[in-house]
Amino acid sequence: MSTPTEGWERFGERYYRKVKLYEAVFDHDIELENYIIAGAPYGGAIALHRDDDKIQAYRGGQSHKSSVDIYSCAGKLLRRINWDKGAIKGLGWSDDEKLLVITQDGVVRCYYDLQGDFTQFSLGNGAEEFGVKSCRFWNSGFVALLSNNHLIAVSHYTEPRPKLLATPPEELVHSWSLIPPTHTLSRSVEVLLAIGQTIFVIDSSEAEDRILQNGPFKHVSVSPNGQFVTLYTEDGKVWVISSDFQNKLSEYDSKAKTVPIDVQWCGNNSVVLAWEDEVHMVGPNGAALKFFYEEWVHLLPDIDGVRLITNDVCEFLQKVPMDTEEVFRLGSTDPASVLLDAIDQLEKKSPKADDNIQLIKEHLDEAIDKCIRAAGQEYSTQWQRQLLKAASFGKSVLDLYNSDDFVSMCETLRVLNAVRDYKIGLPVSYDQYVHLGPGKLVQRLVNRQEYLLAIRVSEYLHLSTDKIYVHWASQKVRTSSSDEDTICSTVVAKLKDKQGVSFETVARAAYDEGRAHLAAQLLNYEPRAGKQVPLLLSMEEDSVALDKAISSGDTDLIFFVLLQLKKKLPLASFFRTINDRPVATALVESSARAQDTELLKDLYYQDDRRLDGSNLLFSEALQQTALQTKSDKLKLASKVLSDSNKDPTALLHQKSIGEAQQLLRIQDMLDRDLDSQSTNNTQYTGLSLNSTIHRLILTSNHKRAGKIASEFRVPERTLWFIRLRALVSARNWSELEEIAKSTRKSPIGWEAFFNETLSAGNTKSASVFIPKCTGLTAQERSEMWVKCGMLGKAGEELAKVKDMNGLEQLRAKVGSGGAGVEIERMITQLRPKK
Repeated sequence: MSTPTEGWERFGERYYRKVKLYEAVFDHDIELENYIIAGAPYGGAIALHRDDDKIQAYRGGQSHKSSVDIYSCAGKLLRRINWDKGAIKGLGWSDDEKLLVITQDGVVRCYYDLQGDFTQFSLGNGAEEFGVKSCRFWNSGFVALLSNNHLIAVSHYTEPRPKLLATPPEELVHSWSLIPPTHTLSRSVEVLLAIGQTIFVIDSSEAEDRILQNGPFKHVSVSPNGQFVTLYTEDGKVWVISSDFQNKLSEYDSKAKTVPIDVQWCGNNSVVLAWEDEVHMVGPNGAALKFFYEEWVHLLPDIDGVRLITNDVCEFLQKVPMDTEEVFRLGSTDPASVLLDAIDQLEKKSPKADDNIQLIKEHLDEAIDKCIRAAGQEYSTQWQRQLLKAASFGKSVLDLYNSDDFVSMCETLRVLNAVRDYKIGLPVSYDQYVHLGPGKLVQRLVNRQEYLLAIRVSEYLHLSTDKIYVHWASQKVRTSSSDEDTICSTVVAKLKDKQGVSFETVARAAYDEGRAHLAAQLLNYEPRAGKQVPLLLSMEEDSVALDKAISSGDTDLIFFVLLQLKKKLPLASFFRTINDRPVATALVESSARAQDTELLKDLYYQDDRRLDGSNLLFSEALQQTALQTKSDKLKLASKVLSDSNKDPTALLHQKSIGEAQQLLRIQDMLDRDLDSQSTNNTQYTGLSLNSTIHRLILTSNHKRAGKIASEFRVPERTLWFIRLRALVSARNWSELEEIAKSTRKSPIGWEAFFNETLSAGNTKSASVFIPKCTGLTAQERSEMWVKCGMLGKAGEELAKVKDMNGLEQLRAKVGSGGAGVEIERMITQLRPKK
């Protein structure tokens, strides 16, 4: 078993270790010194692009086409992206392993997986005119430095909105870096520019000079937590200062004659400087370490350390975690270290194992926890097992101990060991795994097309696997050389029993690849119509999309399809599509009636629904205010029905329209003839027939009213009602009373006269009609007299029919007044004499 402290170096008061992750990483034909290299965070992929500014050696037989190559940390080529879009000035990664490529003319490509798919946008703001000089990245954005020193910031890759920062001085920029928004008080990115002898801090609103005197600074680097800044001076000194530039924390003289190629932070406690084949690590209080290599070395910083990449090796340099140091440090008396020694003694069957347990029994639970945490920080599976054995041994001694952390750590280590394998090449540390999360780790496996491992990890951690299967199927339909029927059956056989799997996503991938038939086949297995329909519309399968929407019963979905079809189809084709689909036709008709009457007219015309078309025009005519417009609409409504001579309903409608036209002509004549006589500027045009007659009677034009009623054959009862209401509205009581005197029988009965007159408040005139209501009972006439306030008359009606009960009830209502005495007299007369 290897020594756990192998690769440890004392660094001030703490230890640092260099863990060898992989060997024989890159082929020696890849000259790393001639490449721009960017590493994704959390042990992610590495992007390489040949630096166009460096001379490259000619190698016969090799392709010299420019490309961006994506490798795992173990040196496995994941994807080669051929590049012909201009000089690359920025190469970086986001937290979720999106590769950002920025060209000199300000074009940004965001490769959202490792398969070459990308989105693209432009920086604008003068980037094309002045050109991008270099870029700096943080987990969700980047800043581009233009050749005129202007800075353009992009804060989000999902919705990129390039924003120009404050304008800095136009002098030469020696080096620069940035502080991410999460670590600034303003919550916006701040850029540090080394200009002249000082540092300028640029944000969205101002460019502030920090007034330093020891520049120019050849390197500027910000710690991962944003609290510290490293400055490398021209005379080879390394300064570490606070990010607010108020405190100088340490200074180190590298004594180097040349400027380092790169300066990065190793966690938040030390700074790493790299020359071609030499690495210096600088810490607090002047602590320093040096590492030497036989080849060119590149630095790839991460949240808890830095990866060192050469052709031969990939190493991880980090501060030894405190738990690990206390367990493994030589001479340590920490309870966890004693517990680890106890398991070693137990394996040797030595009684010292029990002595060790007794020695630390009071702190045994703490020792167990520390061994579990230390196991998570180990890359060696042997020492992981040994530490977990020690923790398990300690648990067996305690009566009560919560094993959740132990079980969780065992699961985590099993996952980490699987992805760290050189075939996968994801050397994720425990701290990186905690920050990344299991879901994103699985997504990285999916992007590498390591589907089997992704599924096993997801099932082991009880995560959903549907996205993994969908991604596999999407790649299958894109890249498989088999015939489409075979691909379809393979995909369906794999996905049909999986819950949550979307066949629509797979079908869309097939359609995007030009396999429309395969996409249509796959869509048949998508149970959700809302997922099927948009893609079917994109595939020009309009009729199928409409049928799917109708069968779903979702009116919103049907409306969506109809709207899309109306936009892209000629009107005749649109109507033909919906003609044999009653549900679609009904929805179009109901929607058009409320929003688009012209479309409704076209629909009625296309379906030869003359009666409905005529009714629509008739309704429009009623809504018009101008006489000529009304007449035109009515003529058009009548014309629509002109060919329907055999349809009795159409003939009846045509007759009604003709009468409406005749009424309009009469009303126009009335408006012209009676306008000069009117005192209240009344208007007849637009009124109904009954309202026209009513207004004529109201204005004492009885002859005209009678003539119109005769022309339109208004029924006698209707005419009497119109006349009655007009006279009541005019308060023409004398004429009403004259009618009562001169007319023996009313076609509408005299009760109507009584009710209308009484409702107008004239009880005297209303009482005139009570004696004429001979068809009513005495009790009903009595009630009518009561309503008129004539209680005596009411009593007389009851006395005529000798209604003793009615009289007594009436007496109770009246009380003891004069009318009461009269009613009492009537009651006395009706009582039998003794």
